[in-house]
Amino acid sequence: MSFIELKNVNKIYKNGITALADVSVAIEKGEFVFVIGLTASGKSTFIKMLYREEKPNSGTVTVGGLNVGKIRNRKVYKLRRKIGIVFQDFKLLPKLTVYENVAFALECVGMKEKEIRPKVLNALERVGLKEKVRSFPNELSGGEQQRVCIARAIVNEPKLLICDEPTGNLDPETSKEIMKVIDNINKDLKTTIIMATHDKDIVNRMKKRVLVIDHGILVGDYAKGRYKAHESN
Repeated sequence: MSFIELKNVNKIYKNGITALADVSVAIEKGEFVFVIGLTASGKSTFIKMLYREEKPNSGTVTVGGLNVGKIRNRKVYKLRRKIGIVFQDFKLLPKLTVYENVAFALECVGMKEKEIRPKVLNALERVGLKEKVRSFPNELSGGEQQRVCIARAIVNEPKLLICDEPTGNLDPETSKEIMKVIDNINKDLKTTIIMATHDKDIVNRMKKRVLVIDHGILVGDYAKGRYKAHESN
């Protein structure tokens, strides 16, 4: 079995909109995959299926051998502990320092401080922010805030990192820097990366595997380096 598998997945919202229609795809451990499509194409629903923010009406979503749709609500936290998630908006706690924001993810699972400290410092070093441990979010640039979010997402060394438009609020140069950080996590830690994005420049420059979703249908699955995004996409 592949690390991530969607088999004949359908998702229809209560308002009648079909977000995903008979989607089947397999993603192997350690892959870096872009999920692209126009607004309301279904790519965000695809991403949300992986961390059980949404459940399919039919079909199966499997992550690391777990049938995600079958997980009971009170057990979802166990899945999410194994997944790092980075959003477009930073979702940092404004009254906590950089160190405290990253450490919070480990405190929530009951880890002791002597275990937390080396993990937090290692994660911050990996994203290039070790010298900012005592800074507060309002003292950081947008790019630095997103780096903190990435550090928080990887501090528990997840096998899967989900990125939902992580560069959406950033300028092109900062976006390049953030993507370099994410790419290095994929290469150095062998972390599986699934990233939804609108940024055609990033997709074209990085030459990863690309899934294209249009009106809920998986219309393209392009091997690494085989896809070229155009302005009409």
